[in-house]
Amino acid sequence: MISFFSGNALWQLVKQSDAVSKFVMLLLLGMSIICWTIFFYKLIALRAKKKQMESALAHLKQTESTEKLLSLAAAHVQTAPGYFLAKNLTFLKLILENNRAQNNRPMSQHQWNLIEQTLQQVVDDMMEYEESGLAFLSASAAVAPLLGLFGTVWGLVHSFMSISEKQSADITTVAPGLAEALITTLAGLMVAIPALIMFHYLSLQIARFGNSLMAMADRFNFVVQKLFFW
Repeated sequence: MISFFSGNALWQLVKQSDAVSKFVMLLLLGMSIICWTIFFYKLIALRAKKKQMESALAHLKQTESTEKLLSLAAAHVQTAPGYFLAKNLTFLKLILENNRAQNNRPMSQHQWNLIEQTLQQVVDDMMEYEESGLAFLSASAAVAPLLGLFGTVWGLVHSFMSISEKQSADITTVAPGLAEALITTLAGLMVAIPALIMFHYLSLQIARFGNSLMAMADRFNFVVQKLFFW
């Protein structure tokens, strides 16, 4: 039993399997590599962005002038909060320049509604970017067991074919096919279970990032209202 589950034994089973089983296991290996790559990339990026958002939000709460708002955006350039501020400040600048060209016309309610829509659009775009890759994790968690099941059925078919050819049902006849079936089932589960865990963990982290992003949007909304609308 111990030797069967040893690394060498598993490798021998893989080597002895047919082309279809090898293709299934190669496909599962590729899915696993992509899943782990997505997970670690997203995990590292989200942790960095969380710190950036906390820092930017703390400074934004102390912002009481246009100059400080612009300097905050410049200080966080090429970061998640920097992108958020740059996009919204660019749109705000267009509105202010338009009003200035019309004899310093005060900001209208319609313009303010446009600013709020832009805020929401930027938040939605950033969340959509953060959620990219989650679909692959979810699909892998669903598809990997099915690929493993396909390999299981394929291995069982081989076992029955061997029984038919040799007119014998002893262990040496059925073992190779059963081994193929078990190894592909195991491979499918080894991909699916971590992928499902990674999907839910990253979904939780992205939701927390979204909360930080909405807090920044609310604070930006308040600061802009205070500076240009009240």
